[in-house]
Amino acid sequence: MSRKLTLGILAAGLLAAGSAQAYQAGDIIVRAGAVTVDPNESSDNVGLAGTGLADEGWKVGVDSDTQLGLSGTWMMTDSFGLSLLAATPFQHNLYGSGSLPKAADLGSTKHLPPTLTVQYYPLHSSHKVQPYVGVGVNYTVFFEEKTSDTLTGAVDNYLGGGVVSSTDMDLDDSFGVAAEIGVDIRLDDRFGINAGIWYADIDTTAKINAYDAAGTKLGTAKVDVDIDPMVYMVGFTYSF
Repeated sequence: MSRKLTLGILAAGLLAAGSAQAYQAGDIIVRAGAVTVDPNESSDNVGLAGTGLADEGWKVGVDSDTQLGLSGTWMMTDSFGLSLLAATPFQHNLYGSGSLPKAADLGSTKHLPPTLTVQYYPLHSSHKVQPYVGVGVNYTVFFEEKTSDTLTGAVDNYLGGGVVSSTDMDLDDSFGVAAEIGVDIRLDDRFGINAGIWYADIDTTAKINAYDAAGTKLGTAKVDVDIDPMVYMVGFTYSF
């Protein structure tokens, strides 16, 4: 899904006008479509026992992913709604950054980012086009973290070679603020099209554990990663 398409629908909606019946207090609005999580990540150096690994320049990057998104809004009044954003699990590959080659595959993780916002609809319910803004909180749950042979080999080389047999990784869950802007363009009294953009404050600490051939833990490296993605959604809306 292109962010240009999302922005184009937003712009078209904000410029359009109409007179079809729209939202009122008590309405339930369901939106479904493609959602892209596009991280704007940065990380500290990967650290072991308080010092940076290698030349103090090992960092971690996170790629984008697109999944099926679903949100539901309950209109508390004609102008304010309470919305929950959900999606099928996102999977992100982790790659090298800083002094590590960007092509270095470090591992992967899945996450679910439920986001709760209070939305404000500035136009009267009679308008066909309904722009909205929202602010709230995001809770991101990470799971199925995996490390790659590349990462295991890099840690082994750092420790002198022939020492590390395997690695695993754990990412802390994240809680932070979220904000959104979107627009619904009504096609009739029930159906319409939607585009929305979210910002979510997602920060995590990754713990990378190293083990020898006997399964004994040799040590744990840590790195703080700010993911802070922009989230883009284009889809359909239905209200009842």
